[in-house]
Amino acid sequence: MELVKIMPCLDMKEGRVVKGVNFIHLKDAGDPVENAAFYQKEGADELAMLDIDATLENRKTRLEWIQKVAEVIDIPLTVGGGITSIEDIEMVLEAGADKVSMNSAAVKDPDLVKRSADQFGSDKITVAIDGKGHPSMPSGYELVIAGGTEPVGRDAAAWAEQCEALGAGAILPTSMDGDGTQAGYDLKFTRAISSSVNLPVIASGGAGTLEHFYKGVTEGGAQILLAASVFHFRLLSIRQVKEYLMDKGLQVNL
Repeated sequence: MELVKIMPCLDMKEGRVVKGVNFIHLKDAGDPVENAAFYQKEGADELAMLDIDATLENRKTRLEWIQKVAEVIDIPLTVGGGITSIEDIEMVLEAGADKVSMNSAAVKDPDLVKRSADQFGSDKITVAIDGKGHPSMPSGYELVIAGGTEPVGRDAAAWAEQCEALGAGAILPTSMDGDGTQAGYDLKFTRAISSSVNLPVIASGGAGTLEHFYKGVTEGGAQILLAASVFHFRLLSIRQVKEYLMDKGLQVNL
């Protein structure tokens, strides 16, 4: 049985952690360094840090945010937002990230996935895929980019398959319809992605209860469970989630 991992996510804006619903209505969720240290102590297996405005503002990820967070943790740190080139990846990894997550730039230049996997290794490259329900797509989900503002007219699951072929090491699907709602992962979307690739899939967007985490694995097919709101606002602890999953027969690192 595969080890299930828990991955809190720091969505960053103007140096603070924020959390919204459906990618909007953002609320402050604290200091990134304090949150990162807290989550490591709580037993997080990995940490994600996404500069949510980098692409929209057409700028690079703020390296000083990465450096400060990387200094207080030794669990793997995945950084995303505004990564558009090999040089960006180099700078982010040098700043202390262990992996990068790319989204819009990969859709616009798929060869970036191949070049970066060739240069840094597949295990360093995560492709984030934002999807929105669309009945005319084969998987039922359309690929969207630019922080969910731009529909691409392509099937999200087909893009995941292409990313695997290009050398990506993990896929991070987020359903815009579920993000921040605490109504549960979009299991249909997560399963559409996980059933189309043989890579670790990171369930994301909407976790609100212990059962949601369990279903992310058993129904969504994810190996890594990303969450933000429930952890930032201390509705659940990482230990609570892990103990629940273990009681349900899943394998976790306590």
